[in-house]
Formats: sequence, structure tokens, C-alpha cells
Amino acid sequence: MTVRPLSPATEADLAAMREQLGRPMRGVIGIAARCICGNPVVVATEPRLPDGTPFPTFYYLTHPGATAAMSSLEATQVMRTLSDRLAEDDELRADYERAHELYLADRAEYGDVPEIDGISAGGMPSRVKCLHALAAHALAVGEGINPIGDLALAESEWSPRRCTCTHPGDAA
Repeated sequence: MTVRPLSPATEADLAAMREQLGRPMRGVIGIAARCICGNPVVVATEPRLPDGTPFPTFYYLTHPGATAAMSSLEATQVMRTLSDRLAEDDELRADYERAHELYLADRAEYGDVPEIDGISAGGMPSRVKCLHALAAHALAVGEGINPIGDLALAESEWSPRRCTCTHPGDAA
């Protein structure tokens, strides 16, 4: 198992995520990454939501600053550049395939859902589809596991080591 130990989601975490997303978070297993101030950045979700819906996105980016940064990158067409790089670089492709397998293994620790068997997130293992999902994975498991998520985070103007949270009571 590669998943870092998840911290339990407290009532304060659930309230913070509700504010971050503008809705309650479904199927929360725990918090996979936090901002330096302690707010959730990435939540781990059940592979099958409470209503029975299969949910392949095990690592879900919740932090508004992080999601805005990934949206900004996606608007610059960086996904095409990263996809081209993936097609040309055998080592990058092998590392990305390994990230896909590790993602699947992490999710499998929390249940088997045949409908999403072999499906991870963000376009893994063969393309770059969603930087939000790839950054979430990179933040959850740490640098060096998901090379495309690491590259997206390095290109972004956001960092979990610099608080940009805006709710009352947060560190600034």
C-alpha cells in the first residue's frame, strides 16, 4: 500500500470542505493532504459513494486555491504539452504507468468496485486529462510518485506550504 496514513476527517474538516466546495463532500474516508494551516487540500473518497455510485476519483482536490491553480494551468493548454512529453519520453511514461498502478492499489484498500476496475484518474496511464486529479494524487502520496502531478504543481502558483485559505480562523 502506498497511501500515506489518512487523518480522520473531523467535523471542522467536513465544514471546511463544505465551504471549499459549496456543498457537502460525499463518501469521505479521510484527509489525504492538508494546507500548512491544517485545512484539507485533498480528501480520500470511497470507491463507491453512499448512494451506490462508483467513484473512481479516490484522491479529490478540495482546496479553492489549488483547484484555481490547476484550472489556470489547464487554460494554458499545458495538458497538451504534458501529453506530448508523455508520448515522447519512455521514462516519464513508465513512471506515469507506475503512478496509475499505485493509485489503483491505494483505492483497492477501500473496496472493490468492478465498474471502475482499472480506471484511475486524470487520464492515467496513457494521457493527461485532469490536472486537478493528478495534483491531488501527487499531494496525497508525496513528490516522486506521480510525475505529471508533480510537474503541474511545480508549474502552478499555488503551494500547500504557503497558506491562501480565507475562512475565519485560518492561518494567513
